[in-house]
Amino acid sequence: MAKKDIKRNPAAEKIADLILSNYDVQNAKDVNEALKDVFGPIFEKMLNAEMDAHLGYDKSSSEPKETENRRNGYGEKTIHGSFGETSISVPRDRDGSFKPVVVPKHQKDVSEIEGKVLAMYARGMSQRDISATIQDIYGFELSQDKISTITDAILNDVKEWLNRPLKPLYSFVFVDCIYVKMKNERGIVDNHAVYVLLGVDCEGFKEVLGLYISPTESKSTWMKIFDSIKARGVEDILFLSMDGVSGLEEGVHSIFPQTVVQRCIVHLIRNATKYIPSKYLKEFCADCKAMYGAINLESAEAAFESLKDKWGSDYPGAVKVWENNFNHVRQLYNYPADIRKVMYTTNAIESVNSSLRKVTKKGFFENENSVFKIFYLRITGELAKKWNNAKIQNWAKVLNQLSCLDETSTRIARYIR
Repeated sequence: MAKKDIKRNPAAEKIADLILSNYDVQNAKDVNEALKDVFGPIFEKMLNAEMDAHLGYDKSSSEPKETENRRNGYGEKTIHGSFGETSISVPRDRDGSFKPVVVPKHQKDVSEIEGKVLAMYARGMSQRDISATIQDIYGFELSQDKISTITDAILNDVKEWLNRPLKPLYSFVFVDCIYVKMKNERGIVDNHAVYVLLGVDCEGFKEVLGLYISPTESKSTWMKIFDSIKARGVEDILFLSMDGVSGLEEGVHSIFPQTVVQRCIVHLIRNATKYIPSKYLKEFCADCKAMYGAINLESAEAAFESLKDKWGSDYPGAVKVWENNFNHVRQLYNYPADIRKVMYTTNAIESVNSSLRKVTKKGFFENENSVFKIFYLRITGELAKKWNNAKIQNWAKVLNQLSCLDETSTRIARYIR
């Protein structure tokens, strides 16, 4: 077979010749060491070119200067790259206004280590584990302080994302919480609830609307949360599905009075089965499904009466859960089947929380910012790829039903393209 003619940059071949003529290259490690020597001067030349552009004149220029600012020597900086660690001289100016782009101030790594650190952080790796991994792969130590600095660099992105403008209408919003271990104001580690709000817009696409950490559940707390949602551009929410969060229903109705609030049926089943022995769980759950999965309200009410007759005397606690919340079962039958399937459970958001739990298992969080950083990376990374602009199942049918209902047709028609 004839030798394949590979086109190479002539300049690259000259560099190779210079390296071979000036270094005793015997193996791949020697090549790497030689390249590291080349690495520093390349960045120094680029930095000096940046300084020329910043001041508006070359270093050797004798022409009149348009600025009083002048070069002010050099500072030494150790940088880390794919070929290891090397030192470079960074030019300085008198008034300290020079901000290099190729190697920014306070940044020592010039490979793409930040992206790699953030990816590992988003996967729930501890700072200790990240530091050890960087040491193994790149051969230099990245301190836990440096890792913290790298991840802190995205805090502005996190804040912008948490306060970004939202769409004017969400057909469905789901609210659920995930518990994390975090230091409180006294420095004691305890459990904190992080409330996650997931929205489905009028085109059927999912979006995490916000993350909220609050020490209390109250009407006023939820009023503030939904007021902030409104301030970010939300004009209407058709349906909101939740677990039994204190004050949430009153809070959302104070801001969005037309929103239909639905208790999650799956959570009600979990609450009821706490009172049922394991040997009867399958049978009890089947009787519950006959109630909330009935074809119409009349059948649902009949199934509820059967449930009370069958289980009420031996397991009154389980039946009491349904008695206290049967209005939420009854409410489902105000809507067609495809809408019911979306609104009756918070399973959509529980898949989000399942992803978030993968990064909360190790240790504890120092503060709220550390929670928001890792959740932001998880949501905008793994979950965004997983959703990949996919609509929720059977959205066309759901949209048709929403467009035919008297209470939602005019509201949703305003926002459909």
